[in-house]
Amino acid sequence: MIITYFFWLSCCLILCATASARSYDDIIESNEIVVAVYNDFAPFSYQENGQEKGIDIDVAKHIAKQLGVALRFRWVTADENVEDDLRNNLWKGHYLNRNVADLMLRVPYDKKYSELRDDIGERVHAQVHMFSPYHTEAWKIAFNNKRIDDVSTMAVFQYHNIGVEIDSIPQFYLMSAFNGRMRGKTKQFASMALAMIAMQKHEVDAVMGLRSQISYYQHQLASTNYQLATNAFPMIGKQQWDIGMAVKSDYRQLGYVIGDIVEAMIKKGLMKDIFRHYNAIYQVPSLYSSTTQ
Repeated sequence: MIITYFFWLSCCLILCATASARSYDDIIESNEIVVAVYNDFAPFSYQENGQEKGIDIDVAKHIAKQLGVALRFRWVTADENVEDDLRNNLWKGHYLNRNVADLMLRVPYDKKYSELRDDIGERVHAQVHMFSPYHTEAWKIAFNNKRIDDVSTMAVFQYHNIGVEIDSIPQFYLMSAFNGRMRGKTKQFASMALAMIAMQKHEVDAVMGLRSQISYYQHQLASTNYQLATNAFPMIGKQQWDIGMAVKSDYRQLGYVIGDIVEAMIKKGLMKDIFRHYNAIYQVPSLYSSTTQ
């Protein structure tokens, strides 16, 4: 019984050790920072011929360079929601893999969201510190101007097929908004890349998704027939939102140091240059917009 107890205790200690994120001092001493990025998520983070590429990859490389440490990526797959992603990859670890990252990119930066409470009044995100918005995201539509003259309102998609990524906000929006009038014309695809390919094949006349993704894929299309729409999205909720980073709440010093690095990237135009390199539309978050060059 005693041997069993100590074996169980040892396992718990090992699991706790492997699950722990690290402080700024520990990162500098170890000469390495581990950054969590989403797998197969162009243009933000993806691998091509074994090479790591993407906006978030370049951002992480610059952060590591400024810290003077080596960089290691933790490639992650999105779970059901952001709360699960933060828990699995930043402060607790997944039950199949207890290792976690020191820093996670592409996290919502919203005060109300970070202060969200559960049904008993506890903070849902008490274990993480969200900081440093590095770009403002929005929804966007790309359309074939040989099929659609203009997209000034969403009403045109009562008559024209539009592609979306499955289980995405655009899918839910198009299937339910305006009493479901666009439901029959909404076509679902496993990825944004497949939706854009379908538009090239004339299977759909337009595609809706994240502005940075839509603009990235639009530039990969050989034809000039594919344009970006200028319409708004009534009843979708937020028209735009900030994307930032997160560290474990115990290690805010790390967040403060990285925050200074990110702010300098934005003010000097480096962040905009990274987005431009991937042909992705960039918008400076309002936190910095009055001080950028």
